[in-house]
Amino acid sequence: MTLRFEHRGQLGLFTDGFEELAVDDSVRAAVQCGSPVAFSLSGGKDSVSISFAANRLLDQLGHPADRRVAIHANLGRIEWQSTPGTVEAAAERLGVPLIIVRNKSHDMLSRWERRFELGCQRYQDLLTYHLTGPWSSASNRFCTAEMKTQVILPELLRRWPDQQIVSVVGIRRQESLKRALTPISKAEGDRYRRAAGGHILTWHPGVNLLEEEVYTFIGQHELPLPESYSLGSTRHGCAFCVLGSINDITVAARAPGNRGVLHHLVDQEAKTTFSFQPDRWLGDVAPDLLPASLASDFAKGKALGAERRRLEASLPANLRYVKGWPQRVPDINEAAKIAAVRALILATHNLTTPYPTAQAVRDRIAQLFAEQRLKEAA
Repeated sequence: MTLRFEHRGQLGLFTDGFEELAVDDSVRAAVQCGSPVAFSLSGGKDSVSISFAANRLLDQLGHPADRRVAIHANLGRIEWQSTPGTVEAAAERLGVPLIIVRNKSHDMLSRWERRFELGCQRYQDLLTYHLTGPWSSASNRFCTAEMKTQVILPELLRRWPDQQIVSVVGIRRQESLKRALTPISKAEGDRYRRAAGGHILTWHPGVNLLEEEVYTFIGQHELPLPESYSLGSTRHGCAFCVLGSINDITVAARAPGNRGVLHHLVDQEAKTTFSFQPDRWLGDVAPDLLPASLASDFAKGKALGAERRRLEASLPANLRYVKGWPQRVPDINEAAKIAAVRALILATHNLTTPYPTAQAVRDRIAQLFAEQRLKEAA
């Protein structure tokens, strides 16, 4: 094994299957002073392989092995059934203790259900122009924040409230346009600082790695992987991801261990009238796996979803939600249109509203408009 650093301290080369691990001055300083290091393990190929390589790099840098742990955020029912075993095996290969954490209020399935409940309440109260669906999305990844980041980092700070902690996260720039901008390390914000001095430095040692290098490294070192890959999935995390490709969603749907979750999510599509992904209904991915009653409910929900979108598209466009909504007060004719559309959508979900008439709708939006202008002026 050889190890080399460029003079400016931005690139660490690690030759043992991986050609390149990234290290910067902030990480090097934390390692040299023996800061605790936590390997974030999802069970996926990147988290397992990059943690293993980074662990060996830390040995080379003289970091004390007893200052390292692995940590995994259990996502509940939506996890692949092999994930817990894979994570345990990975931690054993790393030779470090494994910490399991979870959101104490929800798992991912119940979080989506609760989001729709809250969205319905806001729609009833005319706090939203359109009904809000349950699912997270590329522009609103509360799933990652609430189920992983906001669970893992507080736990690390609870254990080391007065120290800098290095959190190792295995993501690669090759994965997406957004991740192409991933820094080698970043200091987490004030939310993850403690009065006693505890704070988090997130380290991305594998940012420059390519997917083929990851698989080669895993093969060379016989590292554990979950069954999702052997079944044909390209990524691992939630069994059903709102950002997943058609291939990965199909693989997950046809895995017998995911059947209950598949039925649950399709049932939510049917009840909410919102598709799991913006351009894809999960119920259409493997229709032959749906019980007859669920298939019937899904068809009705999908049709109602199309009708909801048609109705919402007929609303006055320049009243649609933007930051600082509402931007103006509708006239009485526009308010009548809004009231009529809302009545149909509310009835679909057996909801009532204190704003059923055109005048009530106009008065409510006028109230919200005045409150928003006061807020902006403050």
